[in-house]
Amino acid sequence: MSDAEDSAPSETPIAALTPRKAKAEHKLLAAEVQAANDAYFQDDQPIMDDAAYDAKRRRLVALEEAFPALKQESDVSAKVGARPSGKFAKIRHRVPMLSLDNAFSDEAVAEFAARVYRFLGRKEEEGGIAFTAEPKIDGLSLSLRYEKGELVAAATRGDGEEGEDVTLNARTISEIPGRLAGPDVPEIAEVRGEVYLGHADFAGINERQREKGLPEFANPRNAAAGSLRQLDVSVTAARPLRFFAYAWGEMPVLPAPTQFGVVEAFRRWGFRTNPLMKRCESVAELIAQYRLIESQRATLGYDIDGVVYKVDDLALQARLGFVSRAPRWAIAHKFPAELATTVLEAIDIQVGRTGALSPVARLKPVTVGGVVVTNATLHNEDYIRGFDSKGLPIRDGTDIRIGDTVTVKRAGDVIPRVEAVDLAKRPADSKPYEFPTLCPACGSHATRELNPRSGKEDAIRRCTGGLICPAQTVERLKHFVSRDALDIDGLGDKQIEFFHSDPELPVREPADIFTLAKRDAANLKKLKDKEGFGAVSARKLFDAIEDRRSPPLNRFIFGLGIRHIGETTARLLARHYGSFEALRAAGIAAADEASPERQELDAIDSVGPTVVEALIAFFGEPHNEELLDRLLVQVSPQPLEAVAAASPVAGKIVVFTGALERMTRDEAKAMAERLGAKVAGSVSSKTDLLVAGPGAGSKLKDAAKHGVEVIDEAGWFDLVGAGAAG
Repeated sequence: MSDAEDSAPSETPIAALTPRKAKAEHKLLAAEVQAANDAYFQDDQPIMDDAAYDAKRRRLVALEEAFPALKQESDVSAKVGARPSGKFAKIRHRVPMLSLDNAFSDEAVAEFAARVYRFLGRKEEEGGIAFTAEPKIDGLSLSLRYEKGELVAAATRGDGEEGEDVTLNARTISEIPGRLAGPDVPEIAEVRGEVYLGHADFAGINERQREKGLPEFANPRNAAAGSLRQLDVSVTAARPLRFFAYAWGEMPVLPAPTQFGVVEAFRRWGFRTNPLMKRCESVAELIAQYRLIESQRATLGYDIDGVVYKVDDLALQARLGFVSRAPRWAIAHKFPAELATTVLEAIDIQVGRTGALSPVARLKPVTVGGVVVTNATLHNEDYIRGFDSKGLPIRDGTDIRIGDTVTVKRAGDVIPRVEAVDLAKRPADSKPYEFPTLCPACGSHATRELNPRSGKEDAIRRCTGGLICPAQTVERLKHFVSRDALDIDGLGDKQIEFFHSDPELPVREPADIFTLAKRDAANLKKLKDKEGFGAVSARKLFDAIEDRRSPPLNRFIFGLGIRHIGETTARLLARHYGSFEALRAAGIAAADEASPERQELDAIDSVGPTVVEALIAFFGEPHNEELLDRLLVQVSPQPLEAVAAASPVAGKIVVFTGALERMTRDEAKAMAERLGAKVAGSVSSKTDLLVAGPGAGSKLKDAAKHGVEVIDEAGWFDLVGAGAAG
């Protein structure tokens, strides 16, 4: 289970989003989609199911269509796959290996065909455009380059532009010919298709994995990808990989003018092509072929997840061209999720990197679409209770209990979910499941945050243990030493993982990093003698750690990984409080809603209720306080650079309101901060000065109430000096 499941595409209509909210959602979705791409295409370890991925990508594209400027923020929507892993040499595709758009209904297929006709300026009712329909194989895409009939290179998809060189591995696959046969083989021919494993062969591989005490593969796609991308070619050769040819890259001379004809040529040249590929003259024929393939899915002996439709005429394909990452002339009609019935034997709680408590159903093994399923997601505690994110009943309000007979929905080929409960088979002694309110990993409180705007609880319950929670420790330690936090040279992800598990020099919390050198000196086995280190690298690491004992305050705050505290907010807090001791005291005291510290926090510009609650929760957890005490013995966070300490507003809390004529509001805030002032967003008893322009409203009343000095924009410039704007 992964933290990628913690969030789903927003249900807010895109038309109702402000540009700011759209940008925030776009940033989150882009990160999640890229992470899913890397996990699936690069690591062969998917972190979300197909349905969730498709939904996130569709929402991402829709946001960019509604807010075109977002396309400049990230190019994830235009990418295919993920960058090559670095294990193999790289091969740049002369013709990019693009992906396909998806259809999930007959109506979407009909719309695809209608778009093709409209683009070409033809009338759909008159027909005349043929399509091909073929099974969508669930394997690993591979491009094979032949020169004068000889196989010279094989490359994975990679990111669509550049893939991994797996030529030696590909030569071991019996269904990939080393030399093409036939009089019409061109001088250069890049043949593309899918490497896959049959169900029987997959079961045999997992049986051998079990016999050797090795981890089993999750599904045939993972096993095929892992087998092809072996550094030891003999491992690939020992696994019965297969290959279907169905597309091409660089091929200056084509053997036929149609999609169907070229694939037929592949068969003549020695490739295996799919016998279920058919040429269709109408949408009705496409849907009929889809139904036929779907009906045979369980008996094919290999995994497919849909049917691919392509315009048959290659000249029309050329006219239709591409949109972003996908061709206009093709689409994948995905199969609906598959269902199976089994018994829910237990519910486990997994704790993710951000502290999210994710319930996992442990199932009596059941085969769903050729894959043995033993685990399924239960999403969150509301889903278990029988309610959706809006508090409305699902499954007619039926809860999920241990011992229930449940329907499992495989909404892709990765993470199934529990879909329904058979109440007729519920054990008489079953009891409602009680979701834990304490973290099962560290015992800290697990809470559901309250959204201050909607007034509703967050769907996810999270551990408040933070840095002391072992389930979160490694990832949080990586964050603490990352480039934008303490930025300790030589202490990257691999080193953190090493030290976290090392028995002689364990690193369990940030303070342990700064005692490494001292502990190393006391150990019998020195770091320089451990694998991956030497005398020079150990010394450099200790020096780099020593160099970070006085980190800038904003980097220190950011490095703590407090939920909702990003780089910008960390800098705001560092500037406002000046020292970590002051921030810590405010965070503790702010638990009292009536306290001046709470009012001050609430008044800080750009620090909203979510951040305030996150700070209170972090500093209110005793475990975090103990950890901070140990850490602050080792490090001394330094205030940010001095800012015009001699200015007349240095140290004062200033609020701007109304329209400003000589500068924008953002410029005014930046100027005030540069002059040493603290800018707040609301007026309180601690406010020193209110700068009010035309149109000032309630803040004037608040200033009068608290006896705060009020000046206009001209008065501001008189106060700080005419040259301050520079």
